[in-house]
Amino acid sequence: MHKILIVVMTVLSLNLYAQNKSLIPNPNTAYQPPAFAASDRLKKIETYFPVVEKIYREYAEKNHFPGYAFGILLDGKLVYSGSGGYSDIDKKIPATTKSMFRIASMSKSFTAMAIMKLRDEGKLKLDDPVYLYIPEMKGQKLTSDAPEITIKNLLTHSAGFPEDNPWGDRQLADTDADLIALIKKGISFSNDPGLTYEYSNMGFAMLGYIIKKVTGTPYSEYIAKNIWKPLGMNQAEWEYTKVPANELAHGYRWINDNWREETLLHDGIYGAMGGMITSIESFSKYVALHQSAWPPSNAADAGPVKRSSIREMHQPWRFASLNANYKYPSGRGCPQAAAYAYGLRWTKDCESRETVGHSGGLPGFGSNWAILPEYGLGVIYFGNVTYAPASTPNIMVMDTLIRMAQLKSRQLTPSNILTQRRNELVKLLPDFTNATTSGIFAENFFSDYFTDEMKKDANVAFAKAGKIINVREVVPENQLRGYFIMEGEKANVRVSFTLTPENPALIQEYRLSSVER
Repeated sequence: MHKILIVVMTVLSLNLYAQNKSLIPNPNTAYQPPAFAASDRLKKIETYFPVVEKIYREYAEKNHFPGYAFGILLDGKLVYSGSGGYSDIDKKIPATTKSMFRIASMSKSFTAMAIMKLRDEGKLKLDDPVYLYIPEMKGQKLTSDAPEITIKNLLTHSAGFPEDNPWGDRQLADTDADLIALIKKGISFSNDPGLTYEYSNMGFAMLGYIIKKVTGTPYSEYIAKNIWKPLGMNQAEWEYTKVPANELAHGYRWINDNWREETLLHDGIYGAMGGMITSIESFSKYVALHQSAWPPSNAADAGPVKRSSIREMHQPWRFASLNANYKYPSGRGCPQAAAYAYGLRWTKDCESRETVGHSGGLPGFGSNWAILPEYGLGVIYFGNVTYAPASTPNIMVMDTLIRMAQLKSRQLTPSNILTQRRNELVKLLPDFTNATTSGIFAENFFSDYFTDEMKKDANVAFAKAGKIINVREVVPENQLRGYFIMEGEKANVRVSFTLTPENPALIQEYRLSSVER
């Protein structure tokens, strides 16, 4: 009887808890994603489209591109595109935005996206050892104390394989059996897994093999069905013989002041690292998908891959380099950090611009795409000459559009709780009268900050400021941290504060300082 009573009381308690919990307002329901302040951003950049066209055309001519094509995206739409030269020199076929170029390592993010989709479906885990899918990899390592290689290691070029661009580029047509035979012979490692970044095409060939092992479908078919088709990428192939002859861009090498045509390789397991063939018009739909992942929001998720998983792909998972002497093509110095994400490169510069994208290079081709997530801006550039250095003009175009059109990144709207706490703080300043009973401060606050000292500092700042004539809106850093300016007749007062994760959020950290007008 005693046990029955305990069970009944427990059930009643849980029911009461659930009822009370349902009455507590969700502190996140009023979330507003960051947005662009200007509504005429497209109009602003359209003014400079002739400059964009000139940058791409002159760069192609200077670097001996037989043909090229480019695209500019804004907020998920291809707003400007163009081309020049020839996709086929012998037949004098002009390159167009429908010409299909081999995009080389830009293919890697498609393979990574397929892996993410399978992860989301519960068919694999990123921390899974590779040997679960390729048994021949079990125990292969540089040192005896090294961990097993994981799928995440392959995605981030941190498996310990050597950089293999010249060699890997020639393996494009290798079969699954060729890859397994290579692994059986034993892999020559340059490092232990998980320690450093080193670019590996072979690692992405393994990812292609894993996709087939998990799905029973070749990576090429899986990506075509689950990514290309939902996006409407109607001009996309792996095997060049399937591309209409008048759409296929031939690849060339500039040698002895002339172009020599490169032999196109057939599709194989290494296509997972660099075999995709597509046009600007089709590839722009994929770039738009990446742009659609930003900013985080409560909007419906349309797929084909979750927005949160795409944002996960964009994160700097493996540090690659810090270039303290980096300069933009214009010559402006701006240190830059670089990392590898999942099948993508990530950079952040001294102006806090984050860029996500990838380059591609094979005998006969070079390409690059990049997006600035917080600016809603994207660029694509294809060329059909060996290892065409396509990233430089893309960087130049993005920097030119931002600077000349004076584009600004998205701005975060202050959350309701930040604004509320600002208003409550203002009422307490500068004397902090009744601060301890105001109910707006967290339990740590008066152990870390002393009322007498805060009052003294505030009165000094307010005396310097003179009469307060305006209190500005909160400038948010995120939903729970920000600062605001109190404008005085002679000087300003800056107040910054951080809130707790409680519901409702309380002030746990506070700073006040005098600021010259």
